[in-house]
Amino acid sequence: MFRYNVRGENIEVTQTIRDYVEKKVGKLERYFNDVPEATAHVNLKVYTEKTAKAEVTIPLPYLVLRAEETSPDLYGSIDLVVDKLERQVRKFKTKINRKKRETNKPEVDQTAFFADEDTEEDNGSDLEIVRTKRLSLKPMDSEEAVLQMNMLGHNFFIFEDADTTGTSIVYRRKDGKYGLIETD
Repeated sequence: MFRYNVRGENIEVTQTIRDYVEKKVGKLERYFNDVPEATAHVNLKVYTEKTAKAEVTIPLPYLVLRAEETSPDLYGSIDLVVDKLERQVRKFKTKINRKKRETNKPEVDQTAFFADEDTEEDNGSDLEIVRTKRLSLKPMDSEEAVLQMNMLGHNFFIFEDADTTGTSIVYRRKDGKYGLIETD
C-alpha cells in the first residue's frame, strides 16, 4: 500500500484534498500484484494566474513514476496527473511483457511485480530509434557544460565531470534555469 506525502505551496492541504489525492493515486495500486511499500510524493501548487499544478513522484522497484500537470482546477490537475501515471505503468508493463515474449524469460523477474490484466498493446512506433550518435566525453565543469549546451542550442548536454570523473548531464528546466544530473 502506498504511503502519501502531500505538500502544498500557496495552498493549505485540507483533509478533503488529501482524501481526493489518496483516492485517485490509490487507483494505481490495481496494476500491482503485491502493492510495493512506496511513498507517493505529491506536491500541489496554486499560482496567482489562477492555475494549479500537481506533481506526483512514486519511486518503485524497477521504475520511478513521475508526472506533473497544470490546469485551471486543482482537482483537474490531479486527475490529469493520475491519467499520465496510468499510461506510464501500462507502457512499462507492455514493454516488460513484450521483452518476456521475445526472450521467453525476463532479464529480471519484473513481471511478478505487476498484476495480470490485459494491457493496451501499442505498436511500438513511438519507441523507434531513428538516429544514433556516438560521442566522446570531454572533462569539464558544469558551467562549461552549460555554455556548450547553449552554444549548440540543445536542451541537455552530457559531459565528464572534471572533479568527480563521473558522467553528468546538464539540462534546461521549464522555468529557464538549469539542472544537473550526476551519476554515482
